[in-house]
Amino acid sequence: MKYKDYYGILGVDKKADEATIKKAYRKLARKYHPDVSKDPKGEEKFKEVAEAYETVGDKEKRAAYDQLGNYKPGQEFRPPPDWGRQYGDSHFSFDNIDLSDLFAGLRGGTGMGGGPRGAGGRRAGMPRHGQDFEISAPISLQDAFEGTMLDLNLGMPEHDERRQVRRIDRSFKARIPKGATDGQRLRLPGKGGKGVNGGKDGDLYLNVTLNPHPLFRVSGHDLYVDLPVAPWEAVQGASVEVPTLGGTVRLKIPPGSQTGQKLRLAKRGLPRPRDAGEGDLFAIIQIVVPAAPTEREKALFKQLAEASAFDPRSHFRPGGSK
Repeated sequence: MKYKDYYGILGVDKKADEATIKKAYRKLARKYHPDVSKDPKGEEKFKEVAEAYETVGDKEKRAAYDQLGNYKPGQEFRPPPDWGRQYGDSHFSFDNIDLSDLFAGLRGGTGMGGGPRGAGGRRAGMPRHGQDFEISAPISLQDAFEGTMLDLNLGMPEHDERRQVRRIDRSFKARIPKGATDGQRLRLPGKGGKGVNGGKDGDLYLNVTLNPHPLFRVSGHDLYVDLPVAPWEAVQGASVEVPTLGGTVRLKIPPGSQTGQKLRLAKRGLPRPRDAGEGDLFAIIQIVVPAAPTEREKALFKQLAEASAFDPRSHFRPGGSK
């Protein structure tokens, strides 16, 4: 039988704790998931990662795997004497089998040789929880504001009767609640891998990501938008229209407004969960001038410059105002 370095496949040290192994598996599963990965060998790598985690992610199987010894990946080897007696069945046959088949035997009720399991193994028919999966769920900011339903078409790895991994296509709908934020993790119970021997199906976790919006920036449940303001609007004050995810509203620009000044529109951000209100929208003033002024506009600006004593750089000079 050929050796597989399950720790190497997951990219963790042999002494890694359970949390580290689980974190590494989730990261690689997301990277190589057939519905996400553009790697031509992504599905093959996904299966390798799933196989590695099923072994070293289980306390009993990890102990059995560690007792096999250290070999190079692909190197032919045989388990140490009495390995089968300790971890499965004294009648184990190690000829012409794959390492994954060996550990698949430790999951079921009989050893590879067909005899009853030893005291170190699991009993026949023992229920086993299905595998959990994680995928990325990109949505628009408008979907986050209103809530939406996603049509998911996923290829999930499952084990057939020979314990070989195969891809099963599954389709279902998932509800994204209004107010979903970037990085939020949603759990879909029972939408993961199928359980074995009556065990519960695993869960599917959606990692929400918000697609960039052409106008709004997001911080938690608050939104930010740059608000262009003409010089005369900033000086005299004005009432202007401002876009929000719920429609256009009017906002008062106070006289003497400056670039970078924040004006708050309360409760115009993303909804908070469990009807806990809404975030705010902040309009950031950006004073802009005509890119191609007319001759009349140029004359008026020149007239203003000649009449005004305002010096925006007075603080540059010693003793100048700050």
